[in-house]
Amino acid sequence: MMYITRRERFNAAHRLFREEWDDDRNMEVFGKCSNPNWHGHNYTLFVTVKGEVSAENGFVVNLKDLSSIIRSRVIDKVDHKNLNVEVDFIRDKLISTENVAAAIWNELEVPVRSIGAELHCIKLVETENNYVEYYGN
Repeated sequence: MMYITRRERFNAAHRLFREEWDDDRNMEVFGKCSNPNWHGHNYTLFVTVKGEVSAENGFVVNLKDLSSIIRSRVIDKVDHKNLNVEVDFIRDKLISTENVAAAIWNELEVPVRSIGAELHCIKLVETENNYVEYYGN
């Protein structure tokens, strides 16, 4: 079994808040990440897939194909967007890094399988100090 990772980047805004809470409660729980005027991050996304190396081409997966899937299924939908209101695959979720990583997994799992690999890990870096790694359900 071989593992290979593709890195992509995107910029997006979001707000951590629960609609059923007032602003004071949201600020107490989420701090400045609950700014009613949103805030943004320069995210780095690492998508790791696994599989057997093809005897024909020496690849687990063609990285051009993997990049195309990541771009069409994720990056084109989230880059320079407000994650809370503009992104279909995370609509109605609390926009934590954890929830975004799980939603990205759900967007990529089947398409990655269609190119002959298996999704292994989604690593989403939100800041230089904070990142999430998600290994599926």
